Amino acid sequence: MTDDIRILGPDGRPVRKRELTREAGRPALTGVRQVSRRGTIAAGLTPQRLAAILRAAAEGDHQNGGYLTLAEEMEERDPHYAAVLGVRKRAVSGLDPAVEAATDDARDVELADAVRELVRKPEFAGLLEDCLDALGKGFAAVEIIWDRSGPLWSPARYEWRDPRFFVFDRADGRTLRLLDEADSYRGIELAPYKWIVHAPRLKAGIPIRGGLARLAAAACMVKAYTVTDWTAFAEVFGMPLRLGRYGEQAGEDDIRKLITAVANLGTDAAAAIPDSMRIEFIEAGNRQGGAELFQRLAEYLDKQVSKAVLGQTMTTDDGSSHSQAKVHDEVRGDILRSDARQLENTLNRDLVRPFIDLNLGRREHYPRLMLPVEKPQDIKLLSETLAKLVPLGLKVEASVIRDKLGLPDPENGAEILTAPARRPELDSHTR
Repeated sequence: MTDDIRILGPDGRPVRKRELTREAGRPALTGVRQVSRRGTIAAGLTPQRLAAILRAAAEGDHQNGGYLTLAEEMEERDPHYAAVLGVRKRAVSGLDPAVEAATDDARDVELADAVRELVRKPEFAGLLEDCLDALGKGFAAVEIIWDRSGPLWSPARYEWRDPRFFVFDRADGRTLRLLDEADSYRGIELAPYKWIVHAPRLKAGIPIRGGLARLAAAACMVKAYTVTDWTAFAEVFGMPLRLGRYGEQAGEDDIRKLITAVANLGTDAAAAIPDSMRIEFIEAGNRQGGAELFQRLAEYLDKQVSKAVLGQTMTTDDGSSHSQAKVHDEVRGDILRSDARQLENTLNRDLVRPFIDLNLGRREHYPRLMLPVEKPQDIKLLSETLAKLVPLGLKVEASVIRDKLGLPDPENGAEILTAPARRPELDSHTR
């Protein structure tokens, strides 16, 4: 494990080790990487404006068009989109990582142990969350700040960088480049072994067109209109019209008192007026079915977003039975396994391999970091099957069954649950 090993990155460029400990994508108060240079897109968004934003992003201009700003604001403004997208992210980030050695060779086992130590660090959980930001926006870039103070090259921390700091190569639309003062239009190449770039393949095509925000943008915009109109409807028709009547002998002071009393009924629900005056409540005749219309449209749009993000609606919208949810949860399980597998590939390419190469040089085999998705076990079916087959002579290893049930191996001296002893009278009755 020495620093004099010359390492070539995946693209054949030499790794400049002196740059690995520096922050290359740090934001600044001025220049092309300003955190405060945002504005708002979602406020007052129109269909024409949305179409222009999506078209500009598809053509490679996600900076000036504001697509990435819109994607972030959708998570801040639409509770349902934020909820279902959060469910999909946490379904992956909540998985327990595992590391598999390349072979049973002692050296490969040692490398796998080193990667396990890397994964156990508390910063790794935050790295998963940052990488999964790509589900909504189409890509995510996390900078590795390497530490060389100890005997090994190891990540000191992982820094999520604002996706607006990056631009895709103008030619292929896939290669991510960092915006910099040296080239504020095309950007500069990302240094090898310095960046973790996650671009999940949710659909065929360039990454910027694959984010879930693009798929859900129209539904979120229409829902925003719906909720605004619903609020205006409730403000107008939510309370009956309050009509005050006064007699011919009423003076200006009496009229003002009556107006004040009618107004107070909307806030205090109480008023005092003379016997000669009266207040009538008139139900609006044209509000029939209005609230239901807005509610049905908002719920319909939420269901479409659930389908787009989770692949199903049973467990989020309908409050369905367990059997229904279980059937539809299989679709969501397919999405979960795909997300986990793609994130595995990213981390093995951009984290595990650089970690091994920097410390030992290029190798033929590498340990593999995995995010295994365990299929839920039907405990009742498993128990019934074992109860029938084991007496017939089926040999099953106890540790395998404990693993399927999620139970640890018993410690020495621990109290063990056993089958109840048979009573003698039952045995004699059986004979």
